[in-house]
Amino acid sequence: MIDMEMKLEQKNIKKFQKDLISWYEKEKRDLPWRTNNDPYKVWVSEVMLQQTRVDTVIPYFENFIEKFPTIKELAEADEEKVLKAWEGLGYYSRVRNLQSAVKEVHERYGGVVPSSKEEFGSLKGVGPYTRGAVLSIAYNQPVPAVDGNVMRVMARILSIWDDIAKPKTKTIFEKVVEAFMAPEKPSEFNQGLMELGAIICTPKSPSCLLCPVREHCSAFEEGCEQELPVKSKKKKPTLKSLAAVVLTDEEGYVYIHKRPESGLLANLWEFPNTETQKGLKHEREQLATFLKEKAGITVEIGPLQGVVEHVFTHLVWNISVFFGKVVNKPDHTYLKKVTKAELDQYAFPVSHQKIWNMYMK
Repeated sequence: MIDMEMKLEQKNIKKFQKDLISWYEKEKRDLPWRTNNDPYKVWVSEVMLQQTRVDTVIPYFENFIEKFPTIKELAEADEEKVLKAWEGLGYYSRVRNLQSAVKEVHERYGGVVPSSKEEFGSLKGVGPYTRGAVLSIAYNQPVPAVDGNVMRVMARILSIWDDIAKPKTKTIFEKVVEAFMAPEKPSEFNQGLMELGAIICTPKSPSCLLCPVREHCSAFEEGCEQELPVKSKKKKPTLKSLAAVVLTDEEGYVYIHKRPESGLLANLWEFPNTETQKGLKHEREQLATFLKEKAGITVEIGPLQGVVEHVFTHLVWNISVFFGKVVNKPDHTYLKKVTKAELDQYAFPVSHQKIWNMYMK
């Protein structure tokens, strides 16, 4: 850390704070969660913004807050409705953890988001970034909030060549942000760093000539801003082949299945599907066999309608899509029978929303 201490000593930190905060106060985007810094709304927005772009989040945030405007209403809401409001945002464990944490806040803290690092940080799903973001933005506490945007900015400012994909590197940046933190305006400082990373100090082609802290930037001075931050490549995702079927009966009912309570896309609904193996009988036959064994039903499955690809961080699903008819009635333990109109009440992952759109066309 001696090298880092020397780098910090060479920077005019007070001037950096002033330049960054002045720029942020003049140029900050008008975002719905910035209207009053309500701790609950800031918390919801920060959970939504993990892995998701601001433009995508805005309509989801407004809809979510309209449905669950307070801690009490989210704590007492039916999980099915909460998942439905989150439908399409992905990474559903985020909202399940959020609701679980909100229930604790409702029961243990009288519905008031705790302002202590220890109490708020102990809630389910609250990691160091969320803790820093909420406590600094809502409660104006000088707590670092280090995400990818912030690491990129500070890697360039200080010319830090440690691999940001490694968890231990994050602690370096937390110490750096702590050293740079403006104690009088921590909310503006943290949001300024995030904003700078989002709109100026972008991953590719950063707008250095528009940057309010360019004179403090070692990477700009050295001409290596395009090379920073260092980030090792992730492993290639696993490919998985599946076959799914939109099953209907003579009365026009549709048959859906609820995923398990834990694991990938937990508790979401889907059309019946199974992983398929190459070299075995045709996917349709594998699907029919699966439904016979799992749900005790005989089905007639039509020709292939198309393929839906769904990309997770570690996994890619290639789903062959079929339409089919139920020959005998299922026992409803594995499959649930709903009308087409009722489908709107159930939360489906994006891949299965695409399957339904294919069917409706």
